[in-house]
Amino acid sequence: MSTSPGQTVADLGEHAVIERIRARTPAAPSWVSIGMGDDAAVIEPARNRAEVITTDAFVEGVHFDRAYVPAAAIGHKALAVNLSDLAAMGAEPRAALLSLVLPGAMPVVEFDAMIGGWLALAHRYDVTLIGGNVSRSPGPLVLDVTAMGAVKPRRVLAREGAKPGDSIYVSGCVGASYAGYLSRRRAGATPPEAAPGLEGQPTGDRGLDECAARFLLPDPRVRLGLLLGRNCVASSCVDLSDGLGDAVRQVTGASGVGAEIDGDAIPVPEAARRWFEEQEGLDALEAAVSGGEDYELLFTVPARRRRALASVLPLTGGLPCTRIGTITADRSLVLTRRGAKAALPAGFTHFR
Repeated sequence: MSTSPGQTVADLGEHAVIERIRARTPAAPSWVSIGMGDDAAVIEPARNRAEVITTDAFVEGVHFDRAYVPAAAIGHKALAVNLSDLAAMGAEPRAALLSLVLPGAMPVVEFDAMIGGWLALAHRYDVTLIGGNVSRSPGPLVLDVTAMGAVKPRRVLAREGAKPGDSIYVSGCVGASYAGYLSRRRAGATPPEAAPGLEGQPTGDRGLDECAARFLLPDPRVRLGLLLGRNCVASSCVDLSDGLGDAVRQVTGASGVGAEIDGDAIPVPEAARRWFEEQEGLDALEAAVSGGEDYELLFTVPARRRRALASVLPLTGGLPCTRIGTITADRSLVLTRRGAKAALPAGFTHFR
């Protein structure tokens, strides 16, 4: 697909924009009866599976800033946050709808990179784009994604289900994305088309670059979610979109329980700790717990299922999972660090 220098999506027009997406979309599988191009898509449900459906809007100025987030990373992340929701439910991704609200002045080269980032992640997780919508925006860029997955009805994970005595685990690490966001924001504007890759301009600090990659290119923990559900390991599960503190509140609130979190056990990368303390003047643990956008999984495991957990963790491809606390009958939320107890910090919320 050729592009003239300086060409914008307004120069292309709605139908050409849609055709530009369609030309890069692989052929649909047999279970898609009617895909892109009609008034609505028609798909056949997976046999003996429940359909799991989630949606997220990704809004410029709220969820990302085009000044320091490369266009390809915008597309990647818009889909990744939805796949993370499916992972938290133990669902295998199948299909997605993509609605785009585009500023007319958006350069075509950025549009192509954004769609490329979205489609690359879709290919990685075998997600079929079955339709969507394109509209003009008088202001910010908006990507709205609806993702669908499938899971056996008795293998669905949910936030409700944690019981006193259950152990609390978190996958990966916490705080890397927030540190990456703060470092990218402080570095200032970098034209997306000038960035050498999805991760943008490297800093020379490998640990900090890894934090930036976690912010720009979150890796939804689909494999872990599938294993937790299929093997009946977790009593509850949630993804870390708005911070570990918020995730604990979501699980305990839905389950009618409390939690005691061992702050000394929470896996915070050293580069993130260093950035929080030396560059931002923040308490590193509190920043990591409340920062958000880690897109890891927080899950609870009954004592009788810990052996099952140990058997499935080697199948995750080396993803670490750390025990960080215990569910309690007392509904208070406590963070213990170096022997002292305090209230668990809250996470991110809109309109606050």
